[in-house]
Amino acid sequence: MRVVIAEDNVLLSAGLELLLSTRGFEVVEVAADADAFAAAVVRHRPDLAVVDVRLPPDFRDEGVRAAIEARRTLEALPVLVLSQYVERDYAGELLADGRGGVGYLLKDRVGRVSEFVDALHRVADGGTVMDPAVVQQLLAPRPRDPLESLTPREREVLALMAEGLGNGEIAQRLVVTDNAVHKHIGNVFAKLGLAPSGAGHRRVRAVLAYLDGR
Repeated sequence: MRVVIAEDNVLLSAGLELLLSTRGFEVVEVAADADAFAAAVVRHRPDLAVVDVRLPPDFRDEGVRAAIEARRTLEALPVLVLSQYVERDYAGELLADGRGGVGYLLKDRVGRVSEFVDALHRVADGGTVMDPAVVQQLLAPRPRDPLESLTPREREVLALMAEGLGNGEIAQRLVVTDNAVHKHIGNVFAKLGLAPSGAGHRRVRAVLAYLDGR
């Protein structure tokens, strides 16, 4: 079984290469960054890829992004992601196409070589292997977008605030009283969890929350 490894840690990549080579796998290339991994996938068309989530240059999500793209480039390429972190969104995206051949294991929780090798075989055969911590994250409810709790009128007020209108101008635009606008803005602050503090002006923070949620 031909394998491409994407891992920037030299000791870990060497250890993986040695381990797989002694267990019947053929490591055709070890890539140290996402671009090299993408090129290796095209060049070798491997049977399996083992990918670290965070790769150079930024060590954020380059590896898992490259893995997702590799599955588009080489249809249904089996990919086992190894990480120190649970990247919930990308783990979900790896599973989203429903084609199987996906694994997501946490490095610190891989305790037995035999279990790791078994996971590789199951992924290569089209199965799915997920660390329990990853499953827990995927099943956990997402935090509700606080903007969803705003009434249509409160959204209108917030949108006009984002346009830079003051309370009086908002009242004129909506044909309501200044007191009504003041009340709506207070409700917006409360629902967005913007308590008075020295950390920043609540009006500005509310507008930023609105712009981020659009």
